[in-house]
Amino acid sequence: MTGSSKGSGDRGFHVKVKTSRGRRASSTQWLQRQLNDPYVRRAKADGYRSRAAYKLLEIDDKHKLLKPGYRVVDLGAAPGGWCQVAAARVKSAEDAPKVVGIDYLEMDHLPGVTFLQKDFLDDDAPAALLEALGGYGPDVILSDMASPTTGHRQTDHLRTTHLFEVAIHFAELNLVPGGSFLAKVFRGGTENELLQQLKRSFKTVSHLKPPASRKESPELYVIAKGFRGRPENLSGHGDDTDA
Repeated sequence: MTGSSKGSGDRGFHVKVKTSRGRRASSTQWLQRQLNDPYVRRAKADGYRSRAAYKLLEIDDKHKLLKPGYRVVDLGAAPGGWCQVAAARVKSAEDAPKVVGIDYLEMDHLPGVTFLQKDFLDDDAPAALLEALGGYGPDVILSDMASPTTGHRQTDHLRTTHLFEVAIHFAELNLVPGGSFLAKVFRGGTENELLQQLKRSFKTVSHLKPPASRKESPELYVIAKGFRGRPENLSGHGDDTDA
């Protein structure tokens, strides 16, 4: 496994998948895309759980969110690509994990990672995450959560925006001062009110789309750095944003 986004090379080849009886055309397209995706091949070669690991590697190479000793919460963690990157970069030990992931889907064990198979939207999920961190607040909150797609763009956008809103609320209540927040949104306009909320709570807020994010995907990432403190302690801070 590598610790950098600059991993093994890809010689490039193209696999054409024939549509077979009983397989939908959309399934054939997905399979062909997976087989021809260089990041999918790199993930297998480098030992990552998913191609999504390279998104976090590329973002962190640029923004330096993950530092040795930091505590990290990963929302929507399965199958574990982001947890792998986070655990390596904060040097999370097996006997004293500093990375906690949560997902309603199953996820196999990863060294240095505590995993909670639980829906983040459950009322007791925030307390369970903090308990898994030993009662400490996280330095970094990551969220690659997205609602299962319906094929209706507006519905998918609204559902993922709701997850984004809940993740912001968790971050504002639990991040340590100076902490960072990284979360997925869908192109089509992050709700302006939510962005303004982030700008009040963090020193810098910006959008980015890492190279590993497929060009045709509507996903973007919002990165907020320099958490000012819990909302009740905020008063009249000026915005410093490059969004």
